Formats: sequence, C-alpha cells, structure tokens
Amino acid sequence: MTDRVYPAAKPNPPPGMNGGASAANGGGPAKTTQLYDPNRPRHMYRPPQQRSQRRGCCSCRKFCCLCFIYTLIAILSLILLAAIAACIFYLLYHPKHPTFAVSSVRISKFNLTAADSNGFSTLSSRLDFTVTAKNPNKKKIVFIYDPITVDVAAAGVDAGNATVPGFTHVEGNTTVVKGTVVSDPTRSLDSDSVAALRADLGKKSGFPVSVEINTQVKVQMGKLKTQKVGIRVSCNGIRGFLPPKPAKNATAKAAAAPATTTGAKCKNGLRRFKSVKKN
Repeated sequence: MTDRVYPAAKPNPPPGMNGGASAANGGGPAKTTQLYDPNRPRHMYRPPQQRSQRRGCCSCRKFCCLCFIYTLIAILSLILLAAIAACIFYLLYHPKHPTFAVSSVRISKFNLTAADSNGFSTLSSRLDFTVTAKNPNKKKIVFIYDPITVDVAAAGVDAGNATVPGFTHVEGNTTVVKGTVVSDPTRSLDSDSVAALRADLGKKSGFPVSVEINTQVKVQMGKLKTQKVGIRVSCNGIRGFLPPKPAKNATAKAAAAPATTTGAKCKNGLRRFKSVKKN
C-alpha cells in the first residue's frame, strides 16, 4: 500500500496581502483585529445632553421675553386708559383749583419793648386779617377744608398765628375768613433783628407784611371723594403801617392802621400728601 501525502496547512497570509486579494476580488475592506493595549488612553463616554440643555435655555428665554412683552402691553394699556379717563373728566368738568386773596390787614398794636440786660427785646403786636377764598368751578366740584392755620410776619418778624375753623366750599361760592393774630410775648429778639425791624418801621412806604395759609382739602365730585391734599398759600406784597399813638388823656380805644393790600399776590402750592381712608 502506498501512503498518501496530504498537503500541509497553508499559513494565514499577511494582512496587507489578504486585503489586497479581497480588493482584487472586488470585496470590501479587510477586517482587521485590534489587539488590547493597556497603555492606550481611553476616552470617557459622555451622554449627548448638550442639545437638551440648549433647548431648555431657549425655551426659558422665550418665556421670559413673552412675559415681558405682555407685561409691557398691559402697563401701556393702563396708562392709555388713565389718560383717556383724565381727558373725559377734564372735558366734562373743567376743574380749577381754589384761589385765596388777602382782603385786608389792620394793625392795632405793634410795639417793641426796651432791651433787657442781655440785649434782647420782645414784640407786642395784634393784627386783624381777612382772607377771601373762591371756588371758580361751575359744575359740581366741592372743596372740603380742614381747620386753616394762618401765619403772619411783619418786617421779617413773626407776628403770630391763628387757627380758623374749616368749611365746605361749594361750586361758584366765595367765602370770607376772618381772624386775629397776636405775637408770642415769650419770644425774644436779638439786637440785630431789633435794629433791622426799627429801620423797616421807620419807612414812609410802610413795612412788608406776609401771610401764609396752611390747610388740608378734600375734593368731592358727586358721590366721589378724593384723599386729603395739603395746600400752602403764600401772600406777599402787603405794606403795613404803625397804628397812631393814642393821646395821653384819651379814653377811646386807638384806631387800627389799615395795611395796603392792592399789591398783594398769593401763590397756591401743594404742601404734602396725607393718606386717609375714603368715605
């Protein structure tokens, strides 16, 4: 019997040759086997979350922008409605603020005491005033006044103050307010103030007198009442004169000297606001 010789197993071709043969045969690229290398750096796996975070930020920005736009539109709408309401109110009522004028000032007493050991003097004075208040509104706009405080200064010196009762001022009405101010006997004047006061009292044209009115007023329009508003009225341009000295043997009361009020000018202004409950 003869022994058959089988061909030996062929060794695996190199990767390059195998890939070349595959390419020559029209196949795909040869598959290569990667060996594990413990020294090779590894890349950590990161989940794809950036896109979701960007989408969340964009949605938040859009929401904030929409909120801002809607809020701005609401504010502008309220301002527009308020302006329209104010225009309608003005066209219907034509509101005007009240006016004040000093009708007369009569000085019945104005004396300076002699200086004491410290060089201080005191003023003893008495002044009667008349203030006229007018409500120029023709429609139903009523002013309700709190008690009115009147401060009078003569020749730059405080001549006293008085408080007169408040009143209700209906539309088209004129109200006359009268009062008397008396100087504070405990208030002392230094030598410089006394010298300036005597210089003003010696003028033939008279000495300056100013009147300041302070009060709070509430406006009523039908059943609607506003909050109280503080007002201040300053009246200047008044010229006062000393009363004539009584005769030594005269028993009658000395006549008061009227002040000149033809050049008096009064300016109205808001003093301060006070929050009160609506009736």
